Amino acid sequence: MSGRPLDVLEEALDATVTVRLKDGTAQFGVLSGYDQHMNVVLEPAGEAEPTQAAPGQADAVGVEDTTIIRGDNVVSVNL
Repeated sequence: MSGRPLDVLEEALDATVTVRLKDGTAQFGVLSGYDQHMNVVLEPAGEAEPTQAAPGQADAVGVEDTTIIRGDNVVSVNL
């Protein structure tokens, strides 16, 4: 696996991911798309469970419908 951000996103397509945001919240869902600005598109994750957040942060919230997250709000994308 390459360490370049867009290569990592390419490998994560169609997988359930957790996207951590600048405001300390997180969203989880299936990564269905992205672009060169790291804008990401999440679809509902079905039966997937939310991940446990770090101490002091809220748990991840699953998306209920298609969600588009602007890339400048993304801190990390985790499988």
